[in-house]
Amino acid sequence: MIELDKVSYGHGGAALFSQLSLTLVPGSFQFLTGPSGAGKTTLLRLCYADLRAQRGKVRLFGQDANTLDRDAVAMSRRRIGVVHQDCQFLDHLSVAENIALPLSVADRAAEASENLKELLAWVGLSKQSAQRPPELSGGERQRAALARAVIMSPDVIIADEPTGNVDWEMSQRLLALLVELNKMGKTVLIATHDLAMIRSLKSDVDARVLRLKDGLLTTAGAVL
Repeated sequence: MIELDKVSYGHGGAALFSQLSLTLVPGSFQFLTGPSGAGKTTLLRLCYADLRAQRGKVRLFGQDANTLDRDAVAMSRRRIGVVHQDCQFLDHLSVAENIALPLSVADRAAEASENLKELLAWVGLSKQSAQRPPELSGGERQRAALARAVIMSPDVIIADEPTGNVDWEMSQRLLALLVELNKMGKTVLIATHDLAMIRSLKSDVDARVLRLKDGLLTTAGAVL
């Protein structure tokens, strides 16, 4: 689905990583860990073509991302739901309108009425649907961000520290939703620094834990 083949990327002449390879197979669940500044967010952005590899290849659903024009990248991204750490919303729109926005952009607004009510209930935001984003708590914003990421029914969910700004109870609710998506066949990749949270999910999902440090990506003690 998404493949990084000997990818290199850096900033200002300093390499974050080089010769890095990773394959996200259908239905898999991965945690991406590592120290601050190791390049976790950069790696995620390469996975949904928000950045272009400086060396090596990124393949999105069999296509070389470096050869895709803007329209082709946009089409590929419709198959990838992204939950950003900062949860940006349009404050003049309601929660429901923000969640449905990807459908409007894709000229699929007619589908919103069919899916939105069920999706709002699934993330526990039915009562907040008419509110504006500034009225939401941190946990509610994170759930709204997850709903917006999955409104297009993507094949892959990529989340960058989705529980970083919420308490333990809310983080467990968010992760339960992501596990449920994985059990529905979605591929899930989560960047997190919270090892306790990873341990708490051990019995709920067959997850692979990746670690990015000093330019190397490892799993179970082996370099990928």
